[in-house]
Formats: sequence, structure tokens, C-alpha cells
Amino acid sequence: MTLQEWTDALAQRLGVDLDVDLRLVLDLARDAAHNVERPAAPVTTFLVGYAAAKAGGTPQDVAQAADMARKLSEEAPS
Repeated sequence: MTLQEWTDALAQRLGVDLDVDLRLVLDLARDAAHNVERPAAPVTTFLVGYAAAKAGGTPQDVAQAADMARKLSEEAPS
């Protein structure tokens, strides 16, 4: 099963009707893992998804929340 197939199947099973920007999510997870610490990756992507959903759940909401998280991770002391 490919990552795209997994994502589509999981979204369907969870009743989530949206196209997931896998590149955005993976890049965000990478940035959090490298700039903060490895366990920050899943926590960051979860919080960004939650915040985006609360804001309305549009692709723009996801991008805005991801941008905030990315900027914060870049400010983290190394």
C-alpha cells in the first residue's frame, strides 16, 4: 500500500472528506523533527490539523496553521 493509498483509505474510514496535501504534512513533520526533536513531528501535525479544522478546515486554514508551526519550529533553539 502506498502512502497516498493509505491516506485515502484512512480519510475514508474516519469520514474525512478532503484532499490531504501530503507534501505539506511531510515537510512540516520533517521541520518539527529537525528543528525541535523527533517526537515533535506527530504532535505538530496533529495540532496543526486540529487548529485548521477549528478554523474551518479549508486548504487555506491548513496552510496558515502549518505556516505558523513551521515559523515557530524555526525559532526553536537548536
